[in-house]
Amino acid sequence: MPSYAHLAHAHDRPALERLWLMFRHDMSQYQGQLPHPDGTFRDDRLRAAFVDPGWAPYLLRIGEAPAGLALVRGLDEPVRVLNSFFVVRGARRRGIGLRAVREVTARHPGPWKVAFQDSNAGAVAFWRRVATEIAGAEGWAETRHAVPDRPDLPPDVWISFTA
Repeated sequence: MPSYAHLAHAHDRPALERLWLMFRHDMSQYQGQLPHPDGTFRDDRLRAAFVDPGWAPYLLRIGEAPAGLALVRGLDEPVRVLNSFFVVRGARRRGIGLRAVREVTARHPGPWKVAFQDSNAGAVAFWRRVATEIAGAEGWAETRHAVPDRPDLPPDVWISFTA
């Protein structure tokens, strides 16, 4: 079976920056964020993934084509967080997202958390399926937590499981 999630290196950064814009554009629908005047979105998480030792950036690929991204944080903590995860629309519904999450979590075994928004029906179904596939029907939990510094937003949904 081919690998979809590849640990990103400096030469992958331009592709990840472009994918990040697509990801943040998709997320703006649920978080009510507009781009900065130059057309970019905040990218502190992407920058951290390339410099912070507790982070890891992954480039998702189908062959040579970039198909998405995954940013992991908490590698130096007891619980890892799949901080940002995105699959381009043209690659969705092919099982690539699930396989990529399996690959990423297998490289960093242990407890995991993933946040998403209740209003994002696709994410709700995807992350519940991922948690069930990886940890079993009874092996995961779902909680809700307020978004830090954003009392105007509904709480994030967090799924926890062990891989």
